[in-house]
Amino acid sequence: RLADKSLSIDSPFVAYSYAYPHKSAYRTLTPPVPLNTLWADEQRDSLFLYFHIPFCEYRCGFCNLFTLANVDEGLVASYLRQLKHEAETVCSVIPDAQFARIAFGGGTPTFFNERELSRFLEISHDVTRATPRHVPVSCEASPATLTPGKAAILREWGVDRLSLGVQSFDDKESRALGRPQFARDVFQAIDIVRRYEFPTLNLDLIYGVPGQSTESWLRSVDEAIRHRPEEIYLYPLYVRDLTGLGRIATKPNDERLAAYRVARVRLLETGYKQRSLRMFQRPGQEDVKAPVYCCQSDGMVGIGCGARSYTRALHYSTEFAVGRSGVRSILADYLNRKPHSFLKASHGYRLDAEDQHRRYTIQSLLQVDGVSLDDYRLRFGSELFADLPQLQELIDRDFARRSVDCIRLTATGLELSDAIGPWLYSRRVLKLTEECECH
Repeated sequence: RLADKSLSIDSPFVAYSYAYPHKSAYRTLTPPVPLNTLWADEQRDSLFLYFHIPFCEYRCGFCNLFTLANVDEGLVASYLRQLKHEAETVCSVIPDAQFARIAFGGGTPTFFNERELSRFLEISHDVTRATPRHVPVSCEASPATLTPGKAAILREWGVDRLSLGVQSFDDKESRALGRPQFARDVFQAIDIVRRYEFPTLNLDLIYGVPGQSTESWLRSVDEAIRHRPEEIYLYPLYVRDLTGLGRIATKPNDERLAAYRVARVRLLETGYKQRSLRMFQRPGQEDVKAPVYCCQSDGMVGIGCGARSYTRALHYSTEFAVGRSGVRSILADYLNRKPHSFLKASHGYRLDAEDQHRRYTIQSLLQVDGVSLDDYRLRFGSELFADLPQLQELIDRDFARRSVDCIRLTATGLELSDAIGPWLYSRRVLKLTEECECH
């Protein structure tokens, strides 16, 4: 789907456009870019701070994240030492950085034992001087590794949002996803989150599981609703190369669109508000007291092997891999780096003006609130429809509506988010992504 072609809807499910461009478009930066130069002219008073933990207790069949399963304590200890070196080096370059959001992801941070988790949190606080009690802090968690002790440590540090990767409350469906999980462990994890009074609980669910019926899918949705989580994310199953499901040529259930539609109706009926194709939120959960952060325009500082960092004109990270051998190789290289090497970005993607326009548009349009034409004009000094005239096709086909100050997707357009996002990619991003030889 080249960026200037008509939108062809062979399937609503092309690719999850949560970040633009994807790391598969990143390449070696020649020469490497010094961070002090990179961040010199960036606004640093409202940044996102992200720590990547590339470890899990097991690798789910659908997972294409940068992570390793079931590693030993020696590797974890080495990783925490290097994480401290990287964080100290990066934060010395931008000592005046102020963070409006903090997140711990991966992988699964709750893979750490309690001693390792405490050490990780000490590092994240000491080197960044972040103030977690004044900004929202989110942490990914697995029902298999969340314990009362870990919950107490996270809550004491200031984590106020835990996201549980449930995927399904049906044990048979979990096995079909290559996820050895039991519903009883999920119920126990939810109980822990509530017992330690985390303000926000998010539950992730996946639809399109092989063998999943509309009835079994709705049972998982209803079970999630019964626990009244503040957020529920609905993810269509994608089977990607080099994943467990990809290696055995598993196909998603072809009823994904119908599954999305019935779940959306159920969630809206029970009072949840839709924020995007995936996100549903209980009313009153907006961060009204949190510092302002805009993912479309504010930067991100990523720490850890696999973490991404964003400035306006350059996105950078370590190299990207999915397969175990590729991840191990990149992680080994990370652990052998000297601290001064973290002073430069060596792998990433330079966003030209067109890519900056497209990124802002994609990340705004795929949200229920849509793209503010005034905000776009203020940021870029140009008109949205002049820069991206292809958006008119969305309006002509009733996938979007334009008001005086905004373009928003219709309900039909919103369910096509995973096709509209890739349709808006630039030719350069599409070419680099297609040419990527990920390992």
